[in-house]
Amino acid sequence: MNLIINNTSMQPIYEQIVEQVKGMIMQGVLSREEMLPSVRSLSKDLRVSALTVKKAYDTLEQEGFIVTVHGKGSFVAGVNQNLLFEEQKKEVERDLETAIRKGKSCGMTDEELRQLFDLLMEE
Repeated sequence: MNLIINNTSMQPIYEQIVEQVKGMIMQGVLSREEMLPSVRSLSKDLRVSALTVKKAYDTLEQEGFIVTVHGKGSFVAGVNQNLLFEEQKKEVERDLETAIRKGKSCGMTDEELRQLFDLLMEE
């Protein structure tokens, strides 16, 4: 599994791991029931604490993306299509929030942002 950790990012390392693994699952790079690297192995490869990887795996499990079988390891769960759609919607929401912040930071009004959004939606 090829993950890239940005140590200068404001985003916590465990969140970077979660985001990248989710992306791999949603894009089909990691398939259902595929075994993930062990916590120790991944922490060694990424040169981060095993607790950081464990926190990422716990988060992925809580969100339904992976299943951990005690003594056997962590595996990609069969991703529920509704869950997948919700994740995609959250990603679009984040992108829109970023665009709105950028627009406001350069002085655009709410009305100008709405007009731009409506114009782009027509295309």
